[in-house]
Amino acid sequence: MNSHGRFVKASLGAMRSTVFILSALLIAFISYDTFTGRDFLHNATYMRFQLWVCVFFIFDFFYELAFADNRHAYLRHRWLYLLLSVPYLNIVALYHLPLNPSELYWLRFIPLGRATMALAIVVGYISRNRITSLLASYIMILLAFVYFGSIIFFNAERGVNPSVDGYWSSLWWACMDATTIGCDIQPVTVAGKIVSAVLACMGVLVFPLFTVYVTSLVRRYSNSYNG
Repeated sequence: MNSHGRFVKASLGAMRSTVFILSALLIAFISYDTFTGRDFLHNATYMRFQLWVCVFFIFDFFYELAFADNRHAYLRHRWLYLLLSVPYLNIVALYHLPLNPSELYWLRFIPLGRATMALAIVVGYISRNRITSLLASYIMILLAFVYFGSIIFFNAERGVNPSVDGYWSSLWWACMDATTIGCDIQPVTVAGKIVSAVLACMGVLVFPLFTVYVTSLVRRYSNSYNG
């Protein structure tokens, strides 16, 4: 590998590491605002931070596109990442767009989707094995959905659902819902019911991958032993 190739590899690694760190910080910001009940549109620090995170994510998208081996395949697999990187909250705040509380409520969680995709992509890069990489990415997405689902559920159900007496009950509900075991806590709001359906679907989709991964490991071990 020549010096140019080493530079590209190092710069892409640095970009992905930065994306991972910014995604984690973005999640921390949103979690803090949710737990403290702060109005995120009037939180200047958060709005400024998420704007620059969006700018960096968009820059990262086009930077990786420039060095992608197959640009069409890259665009096909990452177009949603670009859409989620648009700073919608800043646009709403800048132009004072008239959104009702329900629309604004769901719009605030777009950065969580952006962070989830970024974390899954970075985790996928860690493993060179295709099956392991796919499994790691899906596990990251599932864990993110469980956590974000618990935040949304807590924000929507607290004060309305007597069964939700704190965040930990929401987290317990999210874990049980994702594993499809079920829980004695039942959602009473529209947002809670939507999250419940999404988490259950994610659990049904992701958990069978564990079976595929274990089967692959057993087959690999068996082949190496017989060989």
